[in-house]
Amino acid sequence: MEILHFDELESTQLWLIDKIKSKAYQAPILVTTQKQTQGIGSRGNTWQSVKEGLYFSFALDLKSLPQDLPSQSLSIYYGFLLKIILAEKGSKVWLKWPNDFYLGDCKIGGIISTKIQETIIVGIGLNLVSENNLKALDIGIDKEMLLKELIKKINYYSWKQIFSQYKLEFSFNLKQKFHYQGQLMELEKAILCDDGSILIEGKRFYSLR
Repeated sequence: MEILHFDELESTQLWLIDKIKSKAYQAPILVTTQKQTQGIGSRGNTWQSVKEGLYFSFALDLKSLPQDLPSQSLSIYYGFLLKIILAEKGSKVWLKWPNDFYLGDCKIGGIISTKIQETIIVGIGLNLVSENNLKALDIGIDKEMLLKELIKKINYYSWKQIFSQYKLEFSFNLKQKFHYQGQLMELEKAILCDDGSILIEGKRFYSLR
């Protein structure tokens, strides 16, 4: 996979979407930046960057993805894959449904996925230092080595393998909430389904990021 490094971008996700659409670059490719000035956060908001963070996006051909991976759960799959790698290094980070990185009860990062024709683009932002009341990852990392490790495992696991581990930690969500169509929804009674969606009082919800 080709890796492009930048000192500063407005958003690795928007930059890569533009390059894939214009055919200036093609999958597989990963883009990372030291500083991100207009990162994409939840519900289209701007992700507030800190002085030191991990910011990257990667593009993959749809045909290269695990055959059993539900399209609506791309962010869960790749978010939990990164979580596995971080946990192996000693982090207590966990993945909140639908696709935010948490440490305890504090959000420290997020993940978003986009489909452009036959290409998927996944973007991840993770705080590495605490700043202005924003929490950060609980371990030090070598960003370059972490990305290389992620690339090696990027489609190594099936959805079934990732999901079997994710559902063991889903109980962490039960004290949390999520936004849906402008409303704040409780996860206390949520039931996790095999495709990564959740059921709350008979209504099914999918990740919209």
